[in-house]
This record gives sequence, structure tokens and C-alpha cells, in this order.
Amino acid sequence: MSDIRYYTEEGLQKLKNELNHMKKVERPAISQQIAEARDKGDLSENAEYDAAKEAQGLLEAKIAQLENIVANARIIDESQLDDSKVLILSKVKIKNVKNGMELEYTLVAENEADLKAGKISIDSPIGKGLLGKEVGEMADIKVPNGVMQFEILEISR
Repeated sequence: MSDIRYYTEEGLQKLKNELNHMKKVERPAISQQIAEARDKGDLSENAEYDAAKEAQGLLEAKIAQLENIVANARIIDESQLDDSKVLILSKVKIKNVKNGMELEYTLVAENEADLKAGKISIDSPIGKGLLGKEVGEMADIKVPNGVMQFEILEISR
């Protein structure tokens, strides 16, 4: 199974900045905490030392995970995307058939999703249900409380 994920340039840069912060700021801070705790004496009964070592382990795991994500990330070439179908980075205007409410979402990679900004993941139930649809098509989307039906009104970038 491939770990390749697609990101916008902005989204990938955000990941790289987060990774850099962990390596250049958080890692030295934890090392300093460990050194200070070690200077306090007996390590067998030193809760500060144990906590700092645990925090270091968790941080190193996060760094390794983020390094893997960045290594397998690919930037999406927006000029090559087709506006006739819903794809990643499509801005989609949809209408809930049941209540007539219109919504507008931009489909993005999972790590870039931000519902308040109108960005939903292509891995979410709604994102998956909209992928590949064209204007005028209906999308039946399974949600926890049943099935919702949406009409695709508009697709843009």
C-alpha cells in the first residue's frame, strides 16, 4: 500500500514548518529538561526525568511520522485538474435535496481539512461521496444518521 498523499504547496509547507519547529525548538527544549532533571540527582526516583524522557519519546515518534508524511507527499499541479468533475482542490457548491440548504466546500487532503474555512477532506464521507461527480448529478452520501442526498450545483477552482 502506498503512503503517497497529495497536498497543495501551502499545505506541504505547513507540514515542513511544523517538522522544523519540532526539530529546532521542541527537541532542544526537551533535551534541556532532561539535563536539568539529571542534574537533580538520583534518577531512580526522579519523576521529572521520567516525564521528560517520555515526552522525548513521544516527540521523536511524531517527528518520525511527520518525516514519513513529508517524504511521501506530492504537490498537486492545479493546472492539470479537470473542472468538469469533482476532484481534490475542487470548490463545490451543493444543495441538500431534503432541506434545500446550499453549501460550498473545497475538497482538500486530510491534513489540510478545516471545516470553519469550508475545506473538507477527500477522505471524509461527504468528500468521498462527491468525488468524480459532475454538475447536475446527485450524490447519495452515507452519514452516521442515514443517507443524505446532495445535488452538485457548481464546480470551480
